Amino acid sequence: MRILMPAALLAGGLAAGGLAISVLAAPLFSTLPTGMYVPVHKGLVTRFDPFMPISLLSCLLCDLALTATAPLTAVRVLAALGALLLAAAMTVSLTKNVPINRWLATLDPQALPADFDRLDPRERWIRWNRVRGALAVAALLANVGATAVLI
Repeated sequence: MRILMPAALLAGGLAAGGLAISVLAAPLFSTLPTGMYVPVHKGLVTRFDPFMPISLLSCLLCDLALTATAPLTAVRVLAALGALLLAAAMTVSLTKNVPINRWLATLDPQALPADFDRLDPRERWIRWNRVRGALAVAALLANVGATAVLI
């Protein structure tokens, strides 16, 4: 408990904070001209990898360990809830945001496809980023609740 709970809080806080930063960047994405959006998005994404996956996975593993080993049922339930929320956030990341990031990484901002305006992923990326951000914050709150039970 003395290692797992602080590690879960640290990793979960970093993950929720990292996703909150990108949620705050969403208005910037929405207002940038198309030619500037692609390089800005590419630049930000490279700053968050591998930090975000490591933070999310570390917290998930801590929560799973807490689910199996915590001395109190309430802590086990809250840790399991945190793990479930983190798994959902990771699923959204892998199925919604990462494919967009990978596609944008292949584009040359100076030679965007003629139909880029029709394919522009900003609104989808922002919507799914808000979902995964909310899931990560909810997981952090579950871990804070588990900590409160232990105290």
